[in-house]
Amino acid sequence: MSLSFGTRLRSAMDERGPLCVGIDPHAALLDSWGLTDDIAGLERFTFTVVEALAGTVAVFKPQSAFFERFGSRGIAVLERAVADLREAGGLVVMDAKRGDIGSTMAAYAETYLRKDAPLFSDALTVSPYLGYGSLKPAVDLVKESGAGLFVLALTSNPEGSEVQRAVREDGRSVGATMLAHLAEENAGETPMGSFGAVVGATLGDLSSFDLDINGPLLAPGIGAQGATPADLPAVFGAAVRNVVPNVSRGVLRHGPDASALRASAERYADEIREAVGA
Repeated sequence: MSLSFGTRLRSAMDERGPLCVGIDPHAALLDSWGLTDDIAGLERFTFTVVEALAGTVAVFKPQSAFFERFGSRGIAVLERAVADLREAGGLVVMDAKRGDIGSTMAAYAETYLRKDAPLFSDALTVSPYLGYGSLKPAVDLVKESGAGLFVLALTSNPEGSEVQRAVREDGRSVGATMLAHLAEENAGETPMGSFGAVVGATLGDLSSFDLDINGPLLAPGIGAQGATPADLPAVFGAAVRNVVPNVSRGVLRHGPDASALRASAERYADEIREAVGA
């Protein structure tokens, strides 16, 4: 893997369309597919999504918690899914939101970002709220492995604002501080850097924040949470071309029919491409 995550991501979105499909096998979704909430249902759900979409969608975001709840057998399904998605040319963003300090953060980084790790992914979501510096083991390993990070900056959940929009002594909000750290990591990288931010597509006008971090912006909230592809330019402004819009239930609710899953993903990719001028 000689190319950086930012380079591979730009290429994948240009070729396949700017769409990230979340893989969230929660109990209600398994039930809506007529599946049991057990390891058999998890396997059927996961590999239906993989087989239907791995060859056409640019990015996938499996939510680790929904696999972890089944114990070691669930993690084994996740390992297989990550390998199959990547083999088919999809990029995998592991949504684990890890965050800790010292050797513990280093162990989390090695779990998902070390090239020979069973769960090696193209990128990992991380929480910086023990201080951005606590992420250093992951930052260092990303630079070594060619993977990427998505740092929680301005999340779509209402509770996030009490931390992310809190104002520091220097007058800058915590969320803006995280964006500034990421811009520094990405300085000079082309076509964009590998250090991204998670910024909710449901947040409305974000013109008071500098989203031009020369890196990707993972944007949850499209579909079931209420945002639409047409909202993206107003939310992200001049940074909209680097947005990685995530759709989960909006696509997954069309399963287990593989052709319906593909058709939904294609519609979203086309709508997003038109909205962002890709």
